[in-house]
Amino acid sequence: MTTHPPAEMPRPFDAVMLAVGEGHWLYVEEVGTKGGIPALFLHGGPGSGAQHSHRLLFDPARFHAVLFDQRGTGRSHPYLATHANTTQHLVADIERIREHVGFEKMLVVGGSWGSTLALAYAEAFPERVSGLVLRAVFLGSVEEVDWAFRRAPAELRPDLYENFVAALPEAERADPLASYVTRLTSDDPATRDPAARQWFAFERALSEFAPHATTLPGTMPSNGRVPPTPIIEAHYIAKDFFLAPGALLDGAARLGNIPGVIVQSRYDLLCPPRAAFELAKRWPACRLEIVPSAGHAMSEPGVFDAMKRAVDKLAGI
Repeated sequence: MTTHPPAEMPRPFDAVMLAVGEGHWLYVEEVGTKGGIPALFLHGGPGSGAQHSHRLLFDPARFHAVLFDQRGTGRSHPYLATHANTTQHLVADIERIREHVGFEKMLVVGGSWGSTLALAYAEAFPERVSGLVLRAVFLGSVEEVDWAFRRAPAELRPDLYENFVAALPEAERADPLASYVTRLTSDDPATRDPAARQWFAFERALSEFAPHATTLPGTMPSNGRVPPTPIIEAHYIAKDFFLAPGALLDGAARLGNIPGVIVQSRYDLLCPPRAAFELAKRWPACRLEIVPSAGHAMSEPGVFDAMKRAVDKLAGI
């Protein structure tokens, strides 16, 4: 079954800048029908921001959906701010948003880093979650980061990985992941920004099953737009995503009977399928759906449709 999106992109019926403390203001939009099925979407990254295309997951005639830009991202303010920007702060922000819109319980949907945050919120506030739709499960572990940015590309995309490493000065190549994170967390734009451009191109190529670009420039790009995701992402990587080892798996028992669907691409190089399998073992109320011949991105063939079906099913549509 193929899901056909509406002819026009749903537009928000309300949007606010919501103060959440520590100098942070979040862009929060409400889409669909006031009083419809409550749902909340969590974007990935960390750092990518909510996209218009994410609204298409929610039938505007039936859902009252909330999307927002997490701290330091998108239209939220201050932009690229990493102070008071932790997983725990973001979980508290979700609860603040729930209270603001007046949901008693809500369907929570998230992919990649959004799945991490969805799990963290559901384990902290299980009574507020009516269901979970997770794409590309990421549990915030050191092993997953090493897989995504070292082991998987070195083994499966060696041409891409070679240029990613070669763009660093020779003295920094022994541990390229640590070197990039150091550069991306630098206060010096001349150090940070070229690394952000290179990292973004690297990650984008890894997110697709059949990427258009299979190699990178041999040197870091010195001009062009500075993508925000690598900067916020590195802030979280440097702090192990502000999670204790195994915290989300160990906390899965708190999900209890919350119904869920995990949509996992078979050839996801950024969020290894093993994480989805391990979570499914700990969460009997969920169903794991594997999307064949697809990579990480939500735009990969079959991924959006699987998510849309899961959203509708858990909402009782």
